Amino acid sequence: MITPADPPVPPDRPFTVRPGRKLGPIASFVGSAHRAWLDPMRESYLASGLTLSDLSTRMRFAKSKLSELLRGVGLYPRWEIVYLLATELGMPNWPLYRLWCQAALEAHRSNEWVDDCTERTPILTATHTAPPLDHRAFRELVELDYLLYAQVFLDDDRRDAAVANTFDILWLSWDDALASQDTRRYAWNVLRATVMASTPHRDGRPELGMAAFDTAALQSLDDPADRMDQITESLKLFAAMSRLPSSQLDVMVLRRLWNRPPETVSALLGVPLAAVRSDERHATRFLESVLCPPPPPTEGNTP
Repeated sequence: MITPADPPVPPDRPFTVRPGRKLGPIASFVGSAHRAWLDPMRESYLASGLTLSDLSTRMRFAKSKLSELLRGVGLYPRWEIVYLLATELGMPNWPLYRLWCQAALEAHRSNEWVDDCTERTPILTATHTAPPLDHRAFRELVELDYLLYAQVFLDDDRRDAAVANTFDILWLSWDDALASQDTRRYAWNVLRATVMASTPHRDGRPELGMAAFDTAALQSLDDPADRMDQITESLKLFAAMSRLPSSQLDVMVLRRLWNRPPETVSALLGVPLAAVRSDERHATRFLESVLCPPPPPTEGNTP
C-alpha cells in the first residue's frame, strides 16, 4: 500500500463576506447520517456569499423553510428541496443523494417515502457523475487502509458503508479538504468521525471486540490452541486500547493491529512522523502499565 507523501494542492479560494443574519447551529437531536450531508451543505452555503433571501428568491421557497433545512429542524426534507438547494450552491448531487437516502431511513422514513420523493419528480433524480480526478486518485491510495481501520470497529457491512460514506462526504466537501492545512488529516478526521458514529460504545469508549478475529497477529497463527490464547490476549488488549486518547488509539490500531510502518501511518493521518512515534511510545507505556502491572510489594520489602 502506497500512501500519498504530499496532500493534493489546494485551489485558490477568495475570502467571502456574508451579509445578513448569522445561520443558527444544527439542532442537537440531528442524527449522524443527517449531519453527514448537512454539514457540507452548510459549509457550501456559508462559503457561497448568498443569503437566505437570495436563495428564497431563486428557489421560490420560504426563507423560514430554508433556515429549518440548514439547521436540521422540522420534518426531514424531501429530496426536491435538497436537490434544488444543492444546485444553487454548486454541490455534486450523486453523493448527496446517497447520504440523503441513508439519513431518511435514520429519520424513520420508509423506503416507499424515499422512492416517492424521487419517482414523482424524475427530472430531479440525482445523476451518477464522477468525482474530481484528484478525489478519485486519493481514494485509490487510501481506501484499503481506511477499510482496515474501520474493520477493527465495525462488521463488514457497516465497515463498507462507513468508508463509502466517508468518500461521499469528502466529495461534497472536497474544496474544503483541499483548502485545509493538510488534506490527508482532513480526510482522516472525516473517516474517524464516520466510523465512530457507527461504533458501539461502552462508558463513552469505543468497543474493539470484533477486531479480535481479524487482526494481522491472529491471522498468522495456524494452531487452534494458539489462536484461542491470542483471542483472549487480544480481548484484554482491546479493552485497554479503548481507554487511549483518539490519536494514540488510531496509531496503535494501524501500527500494532495491522503492522503498518510508521511512515505509512504518518501519511494516512497527515501528521509528522515524530508525532506517530511519540503517540506509539506513550500508548505502549500505558498499555504495559495496564496489562503488565508491577507485582505488589512483598511483606518483607514493605517500607
